[in-house]
Amino acid sequence: MTHILLGRVAVRNVFTVAAFLSALLIWLPGAFAAESKFADHDGVKIHYIAEGKGPLAILIHGFPDYAYTWRHLTPLLKKHYRVAAVDLRGYNLSDSPEGVENYAMPVLIGDILAVMRAEGAERATLIGHDWGAAIAWQMAINAPGAVDRLVILSVPHPVGLARELATNKQQQEDSQYARDFQAEGAEDSLTAEGLASWVEDQKARKKYIKAFKRSDFTAMLNYYRANYPRDAAAAAAAAQSAPPPKIKAPVLVIHGVKDKALNAAGHNGTWDWVEQDTTLLMLPEADHFVQHDAPELVNRTIMDWLSARR
Repeated sequence: MTHILLGRVAVRNVFTVAAFLSALLIWLPGAFAAESKFADHDGVKIHYIAEGKGPLAILIHGFPDYAYTWRHLTPLLKKHYRVAAVDLRGYNLSDSPEGVENYAMPVLIGDILAVMRAEGAERATLIGHDWGAAIAWQMAINAPGAVDRLVILSVPHPVGLARELATNKQQQEDSQYARDFQAEGAEDSLTAEGLASWVEDQKARKKYIKAFKRSDFTAMLNYYRANYPRDAAAAAAAAQSAPPPKIKAPVLVIHGVKDKALNAAGHNGTWDWVEQDTTLLMLPEADHFVQHDAPELVNRTIMDWLSARR
C-alpha cells in the first residue's frame, strides 16, 4: 500500500511539473515554437521557418546557403518580431522551377511578397545576405510600401555595384566566379559537400550538406544567369542608366572588408541613394559570410539598430 501511495504522489508530481513547464513556455517572451511553412507564388512553393510574435521580419539568405544561416540571429529577433527565415527557390525545401526566366529579379521579389501574404502582413523588415541582400535592395526600390527597414549584409546598392563592375578592375576580377557560373553546364562541377565547405562548424556542415542535396544546383546558378551582368560592357550600361528611385526605408549595411567576392568600395555613396538615415558598419577581419565571421557583433548591431527605430 505504501508503494502504491508513493507511486500516486510521484505521478501527481510529474503532472504538476509538466503543467508548470507548459505554462512557463506559454508565457516566456520569445518562446514561440518554430513552424515550417510554405507560401505560394503562382504555384511555386516557397518554404520558410516562422517563429516569434510581432511585426514581420523576413530573413533572406544567399549563395550557397539556406534558412539555417540565421540560426544565431533568430533567437534574439523572435523576442520582438515574427521572424520568417526563407529558403529561396531552388534551395532546400522550396520548389525549383525549370528555366532561367523563373529566377529573374521580379520573380524573386514576388517570392518575398508571397511570404508576406502568407503571414498576413503588408510590410516587413528585410534582412538579407548575398542574393538575399540583392533581392532586399530591389524590393525596397520596386515595392517601397512593403519595406519598413532594410538590413543589408555584404552586397552594395545596385548603383554602387554596377559602378564597381564597370570601372573597378579588382571587382571585375573578383566577379569572374559569377561569369563562370553563367556558363552552360557549370552546375555539373558542383557538389553538396563542396558547396558546404565554407561552413566551419562540423555539425552545421552536415546540415548544410543535407540541405544542398535537396537543392537544385541549376536553380542556384540561374540567379547569376538571370540577374548578373555578363561583362563589363553590360555593367557599364547599367551604371550609365537612370538611377532608380531612392530607398524610402532606413538602411543598415554591414560588410566584411576581407570579402573576396564584393569589394567594400561598392558601398561608397550609398547615402546618396537613400532618403532615410543610412548606417554603414565595416568589419576589417570579416569575410563574405559576415554573419558567421562576426556573429556577436553583427547580431548586436542589428538588434540595437532595429530597437532604435521601433
